[in-house]
Amino acid sequence: MDLTLLYRGPLASCDYDCPYCPFAKRRDSPETLRADRAALERFTGWAAGRTGDRLRILFTPWGESLVRSWYRRAMVELSRLPHVERVAIQTNLSCRTSWLDEADLGSLALWCTYHPGQTPYDRFLGKALDLAARGVRFSVGVVGLPEHHGEALRLRAALPDHVYLWVNAAEGHTYTDAEAAAWTGIDPLFPYSRRPHRSAGLPCRTGESVVSVDGDGTVRRCHFVRAELGNLYDGSYRAALRPRACPLAVCDCHIGYVHLETLPLYDVFAGGVLERIPAGARPGPTGA
Repeated sequence: MDLTLLYRGPLASCDYDCPYCPFAKRRDSPETLRADRAALERFTGWAAGRTGDRLRILFTPWGESLVRSWYRRAMVELSRLPHVERVAIQTNLSCRTSWLDEADLGSLALWCTYHPGQTPYDRFLGKALDLAARGVRFSVGVVGLPEHHGEALRLRAALPDHVYLWVNAAEGHTYTDAEAAAWTGIDPLFPYSRRPHRSAGLPCRTGESVVSVDGDGTVRRCHFVRAELGNLYDGSYRAALRPRACPLAVCDCHIGYVHLETLPLYDVFAGGVLERIPAGARPGPTGA
């Protein structure tokens, strides 16, 4: 089986307090952290045993997970499995980067978000340049708020040319054509994020070759449709996989609409769908 899994465990804590995020500065209890660790180790063990499948895995935690040792370890272990084509994770890049020395950079990738006001610009840029120097495959992005535009321009100018800088439309923000043009000047693919995509009744890869998995192993077609397809660990989800139309009116999140068959994004991001890197972007030395 050729399968993409979006994993999200119980972890919901973050070290940042972004005003546009409901999980800002949230703290998980020791019990939740232990449960999250156990759930992740169970998932990693399951993935390691699926040697007859070809897997692509994206971790989409509610909070920041790479500050937790068990996520760094899972990324390293999964990257070294020959049947895992890609393992990627969404991160604010606040963690150290030396752990990447142990990973197979041929399969590991990072989806990094810069949050102005939460970390010094020079600190974030330094870590991004370190990733580039290491040859790590990664993208960088910002939320398209007006107050972030100058910082995004500054970051785009400082990053190596091969590093894709994406812009997410801010939730609840309506963009004038002039504003959209300014953001598109930074991210040529911003028009895909600018407005929600009509999805009702349209074919989507989720529920067929892409699934969402939670800490208990419950499988759903995606993070945004709550109907259950079965459980990962008893294998009951496998019989439910089939082509499906989207039951929702619209899809407004990249990790959802990228899988819509009516959009060309599998071609746009060929080879980099999970880590949000367009086709043709490749790691290289700093300044490439």
